[in-house]
Amino acid sequence: MTVEYEIEPIRGLPGNLPKGEHIVWQGTPDWQTFARSVFHTRLVALWFLFVASLAFVAGGTGVLGAAITLIVAALGLGLLGLLAWAGSRSTVYTLTNKRIVMRFGAAVPKCVNLPLAKIGAADIRPVGNGHVDIVLRPTERFPLGWLQAWPHVRPWKVASPQPMLRALPDSFVPTLSEALASADPARTTVESPASAVSPGMVAAA
Repeated sequence: MTVEYEIEPIRGLPGNLPKGEHIVWQGTPDWQTFARSVFHTRLVALWFLFVASLAFVAGGTGVLGAAITLIVAALGLGLLGLLAWAGSRSTVYTLTNKRIVMRFGAAVPKCVNLPLAKIGAADIRPVGNGHVDIVLRPTERFPLGWLQAWPHVRPWKVASPQPMLRALPDSFVPTLSEALASADPARTTVESPASAVSPGMVAAA
């Protein structure tokens, strides 16, 4: 990861931007929100609490069993938190006046280029604490497989992956909406339900 950072001419980008293109916004996922929305740490904590409570049911192991369960819970949640922190730290989302560039991957870094004109719509999904996940719906097939891009893809859309910007401040939404509308006012929408990087949609390891 350090080597990749050192060879980036611009943070989060695999090359210098061409003339006429500039960065509008750049950011990374909030790691705590990332932990909750990707690794479901709250649900995991509730599950361990339920298991610990079973230690006091007739025939259970009592205080010792509950304590062991909670220790395991703390270790497990700590590991998930570490994964979320590493995932957030290795991720940079860049919005320019021409495209969105997603750089992610702690072990195997990847950089995906999404031209704004080829994003048909964006779905905004609140994930709490003033943060949102943003599903991008490209008009061309996403260049990476679902597993290659997880967790930066929409859950369960395995056959036709849709890129997803994770755990970003909701203040970014108007900026994205304006950029998409400028790229294609007639077709691009932002919806809120209940490098020299080449101009085409490409992915590079």
